[in-house]
Amino acid sequence: MPQTSAGILLYRNRPTGVQVMLVHPGGPFWARKDEGAWSIPKGLAEVDEDWRAAAKREFLEETGMKVTGEFLDLGAYKQPGGKTIVAWACEGDFDPALLQSNRFSMEWPPRSGKTAEFPEVDKAGWYELREALAKVTKGQRPIIAALADKIGAKLTEDDG
Repeated sequence: MPQTSAGILLYRNRPTGVQVMLVHPGGPFWARKDEGAWSIPKGLAEVDEDWRAAAKREFLEETGMKVTGEFLDLGAYKQPGGKTIVAWACEGDFDPALLQSNRFSMEWPPRSGKTAEFPEVDKAGWYELREALAKVTKGQRPIIAALADKIGAKLTEDDG
């Protein structure tokens, strides 16, 4: 059965336009990756769990911030690997310097027999919509486009 992740795309309005907050996955695999590696804060939902409740829990686990406010349903998006992401947007603010992420353990270096601990998310940042499209994973680009459509924000220079 394909897995479902639930996530929240936090956004804010600035004089230069709408910005979204993305997170960078922690761990050695992602350490040197930037463009196409960032994500909305998200995580696996349990089979019988309310997806929006799962999204709020995962946001808290990955950032240390409890997100509140009006949630805009952005839809469900099948990812290249088969997982589906169910996403919401919420207007708010977050200081990336306050990031506090859960941690996970894995064998590192590979085949060493040693276990190392890493944060689920190692950094967060605010990006204007066009820049966010370059930073986020390919499968999550439609989530950013859905936000732009819902709030009437310019996604490209060609948009009115």
